[in-house]
Amino acid sequence: MKSNHIVIIGGGIAGCMTAMELVKRGCRVTVVERNQIASQTSGESSWAGAGLVFPLLPWMYRDEVSRLALAGANQYPAVSAQLLKETGIDPECIQSGMLIKPPFDETIATQWCMRNQVPFQKIGDDLLLPQVAQIRNPRLLQALKQWLICHKVTLLEQTQLLPIANTAALNQWQTTTGDMLEADLFIVTSGAWSYELLKETSSKLAIKPMRGQILLYQLPVNTLPHIVYQDGFYLLQRQDGYLLAGSTLEDVGFDTSVTETAKLEMQAKAEAILPALKGMPIHKHWSGLRPGTPENLPTISQHPTIPNLYLNTGHFRYGVTMAPASATLISDLILGDHPEIDPSPYRCLT
Repeated sequence: MKSNHIVIIGGGIAGCMTAMELVKRGCRVTVVERNQIASQTSGESSWAGAGLVFPLLPWMYRDEVSRLALAGANQYPAVSAQLLKETGIDPECIQSGMLIKPPFDETIATQWCMRNQVPFQKIGDDLLLPQVAQIRNPRLLQALKQWLICHKVTLLEQTQLLPIANTAALNQWQTTTGDMLEADLFIVTSGAWSYELLKETSSKLAIKPMRGQILLYQLPVNTLPHIVYQDGFYLLQRQDGYLLAGSTLEDVGFDTSVTETAKLEMQAKAEAILPALKGMPIHKHWSGLRPGTPENLPTISQHPTIPNLYLNTGHFRYGVTMAPASATLISDLILGDHPEIDPSPYRCLT
């Protein structure tokens, strides 16, 4: 397999991480992206998300979701250090810690932390998880793109593919301009757009776009020492003072517009958590499309009927968090290596 050509469809963080992992293992890789990799206007969640490297309230999810997310989070310090060393771009992987404010079930939360060896501290009614990290996902994407260029990965940007028909083997994939992309093996990492590409071959692949809107403020550095989460809403501050507040969860198809209603609701929630935001201007308001899936469970598997087609997609809210572990798992499956994570919960359905 290592001498063969692998095409990855989707240039978000999942796709770029997958390419990086396969290149490290000696594979020849091409990444196909419908927009521009690391673009700020594409609508993909890789750029638009906050980069919180933790599954929010993991005790509320299936073990398979939390396991993959924690495995990905544990890889980020090393991945970020390598990218900084080799590209000069700092993804800003920072151990901020996350302060969880009521309401939450303290017993269930602390038992989960002890069972999964996640350190925690009780601070009044709040729960602090001091080892939770954040990463600046736009810079992570920029660093990944530069790393792939330096390692001679072919990047086909502004290249959109047509949905594929059900077939015994996939030797070529047609673009919307009529070109044919040839490869020995294909991997779909297209996030919210994955179902559109695969709907004729995987009718039960339950992935759909879910819009998330976020606000951006700018405050003095270290105004917010920890990520703060309360009742489905979070605040997160970068090293340079930019503060993100979000996010919404909206089933509106591929609509990437932003709404005044959501802006006002998020503004009120942000100010309730951090009163210092009252009267502060909103620097920016944007949205991204997450690949929504039942129970936040991604698909990381060989296609059930097309043997040279693989999927690494549908990570919903935790694509950034899961990306390093997902890249490792899909690479193990492709190259026949024994995976450290049981792949069976992430298999594709037909």
